[in-house]
Amino acid sequence: MSISADTLRGHTDTIILTQLLRGDNYGYEINKNIQDRTGGAYGFKEATLYTAFKRLEQAGLITSYWGEDGPGARRRYYSITQDGRTAWEEGRREWEDTRALLDALINLEED
Repeated sequence: MSISADTLRGHTDTIILTQLLRGDNYGYEINKNIQDRTGGAYGFKEATLYTAFKRLEQAGLITSYWGEDGPGARRRYYSITQDGRTAWEEGRREWEDTRALLDALINLEED
């Protein structure tokens, strides 16, 4: 599967919020889940992911906290807020509208 990164770039926040709707998690695991769900076809670069976390947290859509995972490095966990849930719903609707628009523009079967 070949999908342009530009196609998905505008939906970064919605993709991350979707993962957090499944439960609190830390950056590496969120990205791993995205890669697993896409069969390795898509994942975020580390800089993109953590820039998005910062932007989402500043907007009040997620919160973060330090987890206590035992020995080793502490992990910063992220959690979606109620405002984040609302933003996800808006992002989901936007994706549905975008998908319908693209289908209408590139589908030859209806001509």
